[in-house]
Amino acid sequence: MARIKNIDLPANKQIKIGLTVIYGVGRPLALQICEAAKVDPAKKVKDLTDDEVNKLRKELDNHMVEGDLRREVQMNIKNKMEINCYQGTRHKKGLPVRGQRTSRNAKTRKGKGKVVANKKKVSK
Repeated sequence: MARIKNIDLPANKQIKIGLTVIYGVGRPLALQICEAAKVDPAKKVKDLTDDEVNKLRKELDNHMVEGDLRREVQMNIKNKMEINCYQGTRHKKGLPVRGQRTSRNAKTRKGKGKVVANKKKVSK
C-alpha cells in the first residue's frame, strides 16, 4: 500500500484514480503527475515499486495539496469574512455563497428548519 502526503492510496485502483484521494488532486492533475514522474497511469497502486512511489511524492511536492491547500482555502474564507464582502457575509450567515436560490432549496447549507415560536393570542 502506497502512502503519499499521509494518505493511504487505495491498493486495487489505478494510479490515475488512486491519486484523486488526495485533497486538491483531480483526474487531470493525476494524469499530469503520472506523466511527469514517468509512471504508467493504468498501473495498479499495489504494483508500484518504491522508486515509482518516491517519484510520485517528489512530483506532488511541486503542487499545493492536502494540508497546505486546506489552510489556504480557510484563510481565504476568513479574509472574506473579515472584510465583510458579500461572500463573507453569506459564509457568516451559513447561506449559499455563489448565488443559489434559498427559498425552496439550499437545505445543505441552511441545515434543518428552525422552528419559529407562535405567539398565543391573549383571551379577554
